[in-house]
Amino acid sequence: MLIKQKIIALLAATGLVLLAPISVHAESALNDNTGDSIDFQSWNNVTAIGKFDSLGITNPKLANFRWWMEGQGRFGNDGTRFSQAIVRPGLGYQVNRTTQVWLGYAWAPTTAPFASTSFDEQRIWQQLSWADRFKIGPFNPTFALRTRFEERWVEQWKDPSGDTGYRFRQLARVLIPVPQAPNFGLVLANEIFVHMNNAWGASGPHSGFDQNRAFAGGAYTINKFARTEIGYMNQTLNRFGNTNLMDHILSTNLFLNF
Repeated sequence: MLIKQKIIALLAATGLVLLAPISVHAESALNDNTGDSIDFQSWNNVTAIGKFDSLGITNPKLANFRWWMEGQGRFGNDGTRFSQAIVRPGLGYQVNRTTQVWLGYAWAPTTAPFASTSFDEQRIWQQLSWADRFKIGPFNPTFALRTRFEERWVEQWKDPSGDTGYRFRQLARVLIPVPQAPNFGLVLANEIFVHMNNAWGASGPHSGFDQNRAFAGGAYTINKFARTEIGYMNQTLNRFGNTNLMDHILSTNLFLNF
């Protein structure tokens, strides 16, 4: 009974986040009389996570520590222009079987059409990750929640209103393997971004809703070290003082676990 209650509570919590795009798009439709600007994009991501012994470092004191290395390339303007890169290393600790905590850095050089003026963004990020597999009838879905805080700086946009932008991100996702072909699966995910303050003057973020990313796609487990996920992502951006932006994204991901 306790396990069933946990599953129901988890489904409810995950569902609130996964269904958030419905309310976001509904609010946008009600409040935006001019219509969103629309772009087709291609986002490509490789994320590797591992234990330190996979790097040849066998110190027993590091048994519960993890490393993270991520690289992304994003193409805008109908997928024809390289518009943003993200390099994101991190250091984590395995709290228990389901939970990890992380601290890391990110560098995100950005140009058009993601920004009218090119800039380099620096970030420090803290993260709490949770994931667990459940048995629901013939299915064995893995539910995951990720809470991330970011401190963000753009050197070109220093302003008396504040040089540091604080942002909260909440991701919920589920991976459902196909019972007859467990190497294949369905992935549903949604992530909400919220600015916690005003920063960088008129050109910077303003406190409140920033963006929403909803993803649906397929997964294929190549082996015990590698999994790929390819699908469609819808990104809705709230642009203060400007027309909101809706991006239709071909999202290609390779996840490595060592």
